[in-house]
Amino acid sequence: MTMAAARDASEAITAIEMPVGGMSCAACVGRVERAVTAVPGVASAAANLATGRLRVALSGSMARPAAIAEAIREAGYEAGERVVELAVSGMSCASCVGRVERALAAVPGVTRAQVNLATERATVHALDAGGDLTARLVAAVAAAGYQAAAGRREGRPGEEAQAARAAEEAGLARAFAVAAAATLPLVVIEMGGHLRPDLHHRLADFVGATPLSLLSFGLASLVIFGPGRRFLAKGWPALRRGAPDMNSLVMLGAGAAWLYSTLSLFAPGLLPEGARVTYFETGAVIVTLILAGRWFESRARGRTGAAIARLIALQPKTARILRDGVAQDVSVESVAPGDIVVVAPGERIAVDGEVVEGASHIDEAMITGEPEPAPKKPGAMVTGGTVNGTGSFRFVARKVGADMLLAQIVRSVEMAQGSKLPIQALVDRITLWFVPAVMALALATFALWLALGPSPALSFALVNAVAVLIIACPCAMGLATPTSILVATGKGAESGVLFRRGEALQALREAQVVALDKTGTLTRGKPELTNFTVAPGFVEDATLALVAAVEARSEHPVAGAIVAAARKRGLALAEAEDFAAEPGFGVSATVGGRAVQIGSDRLMARQSLDLAAFADEAASLADAGRTPLYAAIDGRLAAVIAVADEIKETTPAAIAALRALGLRIVMITGDNRRTADAIAARLGIAEVIAETPPTGKAEAVRGLQAGGVRVAFVGDGINDAPALAQADIGVAIGTGADIAVESADVVLMSGDLAGVPRAIALSRATMSNIRQNLAWAFGYNIVLIPVAAGALYPAFGILLSPMAAGLAMALSSVSVLANALRLRRFRAPDIVEAAP
Repeated sequence: MTMAAARDASEAITAIEMPVGGMSCAACVGRVERAVTAVPGVASAAANLATGRLRVALSGSMARPAAIAEAIREAGYEAGERVVELAVSGMSCASCVGRVERALAAVPGVTRAQVNLATERATVHALDAGGDLTARLVAAVAAAGYQAAAGRREGRPGEEAQAARAAEEAGLARAFAVAAAATLPLVVIEMGGHLRPDLHHRLADFVGATPLSLLSFGLASLVIFGPGRRFLAKGWPALRRGAPDMNSLVMLGAGAAWLYSTLSLFAPGLLPEGARVTYFETGAVIVTLILAGRWFESRARGRTGAAIARLIALQPKTARILRDGVAQDVSVESVAPGDIVVVAPGERIAVDGEVVEGASHIDEAMITGEPEPAPKKPGAMVTGGTVNGTGSFRFVARKVGADMLLAQIVRSVEMAQGSKLPIQALVDRITLWFVPAVMALALATFALWLALGPSPALSFALVNAVAVLIIACPCAMGLATPTSILVATGKGAESGVLFRRGEALQALREAQVVALDKTGTLTRGKPELTNFTVAPGFVEDATLALVAAVEARSEHPVAGAIVAAARKRGLALAEAEDFAAEPGFGVSATVGGRAVQIGSDRLMARQSLDLAAFADEAASLADAGRTPLYAAIDGRLAAVIAVADEIKETTPAAIAALRALGLRIVMITGDNRRTADAIAARLGIAEVIAETPPTGKAEAVRGLQAGGVRVAFVGDGINDAPALAQADIGVAIGTGADIAVESADVVLMSGDLAGVPRAIALSRATMSNIRQNLAWAFGYNIVLIPVAAGALYPAFGILLSPMAAGLAMALSSVSVLANALRLRRFRAPDIVEAAP
């Protein structure tokens, strides 16, 4: 199937159908239809309010699905898109990536297609164009000369990809071994004379000149058409389609050397005198060296994804569940929600669930990056893949298979690894024309050497043209960015920093301002009783028991903190009667016949109670950012109370680390100005935006972005969604459950602010690594292609042999991969915990 046929098939589909969200009345239907009809290339549009779907008739190939989706969004509605993942094989360089992307983008309904060379995956966003979209995408890839299959199937995530990678590596190892075994004697035959001048003559005398030449022909043919057949099988069809790739360059270079040598051996009369020489070893060495490079590259690429493999390996393959009261081992795929799972000491937990019996401590470092085991008792949630300590317990399975947190983590990391950074756009534009440009340069090199080169001009022209074809390396350019993303996102996942979008790696590095939500980010997010001082004549525990008995009737968070503190002390709470709450003042009730009132200074003043006894302590509490409350019992001032959302232990050190990274830090909070300033002062934060309701946080972020300032917003991911979406980079800080936060680009799974400086440091290290890779990939080609063409010959008499070119090309990709692997040794800045 040719590309033209694929286009013809595409244009045969004249309509696409898609879901549209947000339509609530007939007026909405009209607005959607008018917006879509205005898109060039759309013949008509018909929206159905009952089904929430839109049918669009296209008039030829002018209409772009992306423009239709954008028109729907601009009208204020949601264009439903499908996301299809494909595993793509047969790609060898950045040029292949561009061709596959263009083929996928040409499929009707596709709005965006991204292909990743390192992971060999394609992510396609498409409007529902009817029919089997996946089948049409696979067909489009096949028409471009590559192979594709649905990217995700049932079973343990990533196992198929690992198996395919292992099979590819084994195949390349075998091919290299065969090629090396045939090339080594060929090099001895053809080039041994350079080491020992009499070696070639001795071999010719022993075997015979003609049989020796035929042996060279046979060994070279074995290498070219045996292990090297892969280059012919992929390079020739690509060349015929007018879309040459890396395989085409190798095929032309090695093939030209073999064909010239064959003519020189069997039809020397076709060549001019003095040019009748053979280069059988050149083609064979080229194939062998490039196979070696691809084998090393495959091994290195496997190591770049080692973090994902380790995450996948965390889930055990079996689980012990209760069936009819009897514990039995079953495959983890057989566990269903509601099953009771038995966990022994030291075992890995198979699926996500809730403890129903027993207690233990569990190592959750794979989620949070924290080394301290977490205590678990009935009612606590456990996560598949974590490690049980010395206790034993039973839990009821809640989430299994793809719904498990571990599977979602792997899925999120794979999506991030499959994305492209903005910096990749320049690379894509260059590599689109790179291979054709190299072929044109090789032809120009051949022509110039043939016309101007010394005798034998034909031999010089051939050798230098082949060197140009072989030394060019689009592979390194294609791998420069995705391999670094692959390693960095895996490294982040291992330390509890989940990059949900690969673009976040670049955006986070460019952040100039870090805006921090207070509650749940800088603080624990849960009010706690911090101060309880009684007046003379009152007993602390007895007074707290009376106060807590009243607050037990209230639903206010402050009341909950007081009740929790009383229960923590083991105090018995009596029943409160005649409970009354007065907003802005406080609460009152009768407990055991005693009148109890708890509230602000205004409530106490209304009762004509003198607060002078607690004046110093109240002032101290206010300076610390804690609003004092008071309790009165039977008309007497009994206690001063402070409830506060305490700062997390790691917050001061994390703020210091952010400051050390040269970032401007801003705190955004709904607290009053005095409380906000007190907390900011304790943390050393100079800028505070206080008294900001949740709905106003996005506007505050927008204000910080004035003048093009890049802002990262860090929030709890629950009621901070608008601010997370408004920021250039949204960082959700919470627990593993927060990985589903759609508005967050990065999720810190430990709930620890220390993850922010770690994520920023990793982002900076990754972008530095990518720049190094790109500098090497482009610099290599810019410097060595002219050398291969013979640019140094007129001044220095230096030429680059095709074999040396093959070695350089093989090492180029491996060097990029080796540099990307250095990110595995990345160490985040040390965050030393300190009390605030």
